[in-house]
Amino acid sequence: MSTLKSDTSRAQYWLAGLVIPLSLVVAWVVFTQILGNPANFENQNPLGEPLRGNYLGVIYKGGPLMVPLIAFQNILVTYVLERFLTIRKAKGKSANALFIRQVRQLIEQGRHQEAILACDQHQGSAANVVRDGLSTYALLADNPDMTEEDKRLLLRYELEQATQLEIPQLNNNLSIISTLAQIATLIGLLGTVTGMIQAFTSLARVGSPDAVGLAGGISQALLTTAFGIPTSAVAIVAYNFFSSRISNIVYAIDEATYAILHAFKVRQSQQSEKARMDSPKT
Repeated sequence: MSTLKSDTSRAQYWLAGLVIPLSLVVAWVVFTQILGNPANFENQNPLGEPLRGNYLGVIYKGGPLMVPLIAFQNILVTYVLERFLTIRKAKGKSANALFIRQVRQLIEQGRHQEAILACDQHQGSAANVVRDGLSTYALLADNPDMTEEDKRLLLRYELEQATQLEIPQLNNNLSIISTLAQIATLIGLLGTVTGMIQAFTSLARVGSPDAVGLAGGISQALLTTAFGIPTSAVAIVAYNFFSSRISNIVYAIDEATYAILHAFKVRQSQQSEKARMDSPKT
């Protein structure tokens, strides 16, 4: 199980290493070849005004800062899809409450192998944690050198270790979404500042103001902000949504851990009571 999680973690790191530079390259191609296509502008000149109603040319007037803003959108879409699929899988194939109740009943009845089979069928994060603990317990169930209390303590340790390995898998790449929520707006505001500098520079020139320069500066100021703020807003919503889902899964893991430990405690109490009743009276 730990090997599989390690492979998954490496795959996620490779995803981050490929998506970010690839998104920048794609954004540059889109900006120069599609948005900056001469067919989008009057007199086939990208330095001139865009054709009436041609939004590709209008977006191009946002300037070079549109490249990282377009890349941010590509990165955000990729990681939102990746986190959605990962967290959806982590929820498992059935409701966590039903799964926990089923496993607790199986353990109280001493049917440990069936409980492990139920974990394999659930295939969620809570099931992964429970399965690791039960597998370890099953290996030591017939160990005469360990008391039931020692086995229960070992089970608690294994459940805690499995939880510590599972939770980082849920939180992977959320930091990227959080970072995009912060810097997309900042890049948009940077475009606003540089655009306004360009606009006021055009107004400050000796003689008649440069109408083209003034329009270009205002366009850059508005377009970069218009692209940066929605990207940031979507990233914030996605981050909060995934954080809420992860909190629910972590709560289910904690609930499963408590339920399993309690089930083993009840099972041990029943066995001790049965042994006391079966012992010959003196």
